[in-house]
Amino acid sequence: MSDFFEQVYEVVKQVPPGRVTTYGAIAAYLGASGAARMVGWAMNASGRHSGFVPAHRVVNRNGLLTGKRHFGAPDVMRELLENEGVEIFEDQIVGFEQKFWDPSRELEPLD
Repeated sequence: MSDFFEQVYEVVKQVPPGRVTTYGAIAAYLGASGAARMVGWAMNASGRHSGFVPAHRVVNRNGLLTGKRHFGAPDVMRELLENEGVEIFEDQIVGFEQKFWDPSRELEPLD
């Protein structure tokens, strides 16, 4: 597993329950603004990570559950988020702006 993937997982582990972040926000925090797709690849591989990675809390820039097909069943990602109090309508986070957790604001800057 790449160091970049490990960095992504460390950020995702800090997203609080009931909040979501985006592939692009994680990439930007890690100093790799154009690497949102690579963050997505890391989320797809997160099941092979030794610890729990709450990948269900990572959505696209519009609050859409674009990674839902990688959770084994089509409704798992939605169910995990709803269990944390996140409202979903037609695969989109309701009140996305209020639920958005920006690692660049919430975490200490990287060295």
